[in-house]
Amino acid sequence: MNHSNLQIHHLDAANHARWDAFVDACPEATFFHRAGWAEVLRQAFGHKAHFLYAEADGVIQGILPLGHIRSLLFGNALISTPFCVLGGAVGGESACAALETAAIDLAQSLGVDHLELRHAQPRHPNWPAKRELYVNFRRTIDPDPEVNLKAIPRKQRAMVRKGIETGLQGEIDAGVERLYLAYSESVRNLGTPVFSRRYFEVLKSVFGPDCEVLTVTHQGQTVASVMSFYFRDEVLPYYGGGAALARDLKGNDFMYWDLLRRACERGVRVFDYGRSKVGTGSYSFKKNWGFIPEPLHYEFQLMKATQLPDINPLNPKYRLFIDAWKRLPLPVSRWLGPFLARSLG
Repeated sequence: MNHSNLQIHHLDAANHARWDAFVDACPEATFFHRAGWAEVLRQAFGHKAHFLYAEADGVIQGILPLGHIRSLLFGNALISTPFCVLGGAVGGESACAALETAAIDLAQSLGVDHLELRHAQPRHPNWPAKRELYVNFRRTIDPDPEVNLKAIPRKQRAMVRKGIETGLQGEIDAGVERLYLAYSESVRNLGTPVFSRRYFEVLKSVFGPDCEVLTVTHQGQTVASVMSFYFRDEVLPYYGGGAALARDLKGNDFMYWDLLRRACERGVRVFDYGRSKVGTGSYSFKKNWGFIPEPLHYEFQLMKATQLPDINPLNPKYRLFIDAWKRLPLPVSRWLGPFLARSLG
């Protein structure tokens, strides 16, 4: 299809269903392309969403979800998609090209430092990019839970069995209270500002049954909890963490096993373990499960910026901040964290 046949529109509430129907039908689209993320950005953070779609003869040909994040500390960026592993334009080639041109124009008009498009595969080899910082872990799972258990490498499988033998129990939570307590403690211990509780509540509200919280307990105490997304035949554990007792009880090991077991029993065929930075603890943890890292390709157009942003905990200039954050009392980290985390998209 020729560029001249296409019209670029901004998504409005009246077209959410059309947008999501396109996402469901487009093989390259992901959970992170869903229209609901526009509402999440607005409701949870107050960020402006610019979700663009290309249309011809009344039919959507491609989509590009974008969010505008402005921060005095972390810069001014237009990202597809903020707070998500993936984004970028999906659809027909001409539609994607037109959408990317529109995104560059929008980035210039907004006066951002840079435009960032998050891809699973390289799309613009000549664009400035981060191609070795992040990887994703995903694999096909078997319908039989026992086959999946045996597929876990021996050392990691022993951790799972210890959690089972300890008597850990997994249960689905209707709310986010226990998730937030476990997750906020976990990220404080890593030296990372936590999101607001409101963010997790909005995710549950916007995505409904496709967003589920699994909490692991031991003798009535919360050990660990994870929020997962369901999309097509995939499960994506996305926000998870454990309380202090999780390490000794192998709570995180049991939690991800229990999630995998439940997923295969409900017909899920792909377990997407999510993004990790190369060289981090989560990277090693996922590799220990036998998952193969796949590089992610985050491509940029620099506007006002002269170099790629480097906002990540491996950057030495954040070391003192991270070390100090780890020592904060939990109530303080839960109060202060959301003011910073809302800009770390």
